[in-house]
Amino acid sequence: MPRCLLTLPRLAAALLLGASAWLAAVPAAAQNTLPTALGGQRNFPEAALRGTLVITSATTAEINGNAIRMAPGMRLLNPQNGLVMLHTALGQKHTVNYLIEHSTGMLLTAWILSTDEAAQPRAGGVSGHNYRTGADAR
Repeated sequence: MPRCLLTLPRLAAALLLGASAWLAAVPAAAQNTLPTALGGQRNFPEAALRGTLVITSATTAEINGNAIRMAPGMRLLNPQNGLVMLHTALGQKHTVNYLIEHSTGMLLTAWILSTDEAAQPRAGGVSGHNYRTGADAR
C-alpha cells in the first residue's frame, strides 16, 4: 500500500525527533542543583536561634545541654537543605540554627550549618527547659 510506505518514514522521523529532544532534556535536568551546593547562602528565618544540637531519642533532644522535646514532624536539614532522618543523627553533635514552636515550646526545625554559615553571628541559646514541674512553682 502506498499510503503505509509514506507514513512509515514520517513516523520514524517523529520518533527520532522526540527521542533526541528527551535526551537533550536529561542533562539539563541533572544540572538543577540547590544554590547552596554552588556556594550560595541559605536564608534562615529571623526567629531562628543558634545552638548545639544532640538528638537523644525519637522525641527528645538537647540544645546547648538543655533537654527539649521535638515537635511531631520535626525537620532536620543538612547543609544542602536535604532532609536528615533523625535516627541517623542520634547522639551526634551538630551546630545548628533552629526554630522553637511558640505555642508548645517544642523544637520544630533545625538546619545543620556548614562551616561558613556557623562563622556568621546569630543569637542563640535556650533558657532552662520547655516544660514545667511542681518544683518550678516554688
